[in-house]
Amino acid sequence: MNKTKVVTAVCGSLIGASLWGSSVFADELHKVKSGETLWRISTKYDASVSEIKSWNKLDSNLIRVGQTLVVEKGTDAAPQTQPEKTETVSATTYKVQSGDSLWAIAKRYGLSVSELKELNGLTSNVIYSGQNLTVTGEVSPKPSAPVKKGTSEEQKAEPKQETNDTYTVKSGDSLWVIATKYGISVSHLKNLNDLSSNVIHSGQKLKVAGEVTPSPTQTSTNNNTASSSGLIAEAKKHIGTPYQWGGTSPAGFDCSGFLQYVFAQEGLSIPRTVASIYADSRMDSVSGSNRQVGDLVFFETYKPGASHAGIYVGNNSFIHTGSTNGVEISSLSSNYWSQRYIGTKRLSH
Repeated sequence: MNKTKVVTAVCGSLIGASLWGSSVFADELHKVKSGETLWRISTKYDASVSEIKSWNKLDSNLIRVGQTLVVEKGTDAAPQTQPEKTETVSATTYKVQSGDSLWAIAKRYGLSVSELKELNGLTSNVIYSGQNLTVTGEVSPKPSAPVKKGTSEEQKAEPKQETNDTYTVKSGDSLWVIATKYGISVSHLKNLNDLSSNVIHSGQKLKVAGEVTPSPTQTSTNNNTASSSGLIAEAKKHIGTPYQWGGTSPAGFDCSGFLQYVFAQEGLSIPRTVASIYADSRMDSVSGSNRQVGDLVFFETYKPGASHAGIYVGNNSFIHTGSTNGVEISSLSSNYWSQRYIGTKRLSH
């Protein structure tokens, strides 16, 4: 019995077979998981990075969680010529995925970062998972640029960072985006490059692989100082943001949504709920006398156990999302909070 299979090209990734009327063959597919890179996927399927990029019409090494990639081409089909016409996918909005950056999204839709920001009324490069962005126009894979004389296709397809374990920072990048791309932690990335803060700049070259043996005391001091100052600065930007049950964005936060968002802007990942944050194995208990700016303070409110939390800002005060006033700074000494306080914890990172 003859069956006809319809082959669809989605966002430049070939999912299918040969041209109409020719023999049909199957490609092996892989769904991208959190922390994966093209290099890791290529080693898993015994393919080169350039092959995977070619099969999926990728013009950069950026991939996203949930993306389906062709990782092995079928071998029983006759050779075919690539049609000149490229299928386009109409798109007007894009939902931000974990690990995305403005630069990556702009490049995907053929826009500049400034154009993408203007389209969405953005005044900074900060975006968050689940945010809907306007990306008017057509998504159309760009033809490959001609190979310069004296270089090979393989050299052009695989950037130096794949072989030299370095990465050149692009506009819109953050330490968290780069660390996620290469499957390492932000603290490891900072240690590899002797960074004492989360500030990076376009064109900067970063090491993304290797081992470090820093002084434990110095590393802890640098990381805690950098992250705590950044956390507080980021948290204070949102004072007055209204409380919203289940809210995880500057449009409205709930208690843990606020904490998770602020930590994410500093390249730090924490669980979604207060109870799971309190139980996280990376959280070290700290006595009140040793409490530091940037520590998390926990409270028992509407149910037994940790059910509310905030970030300690010094002077016996903490910043949090309250159900009445939204994001605000409150005193640990107030009658309400002092009676419900259950402890302080510090994220080891």
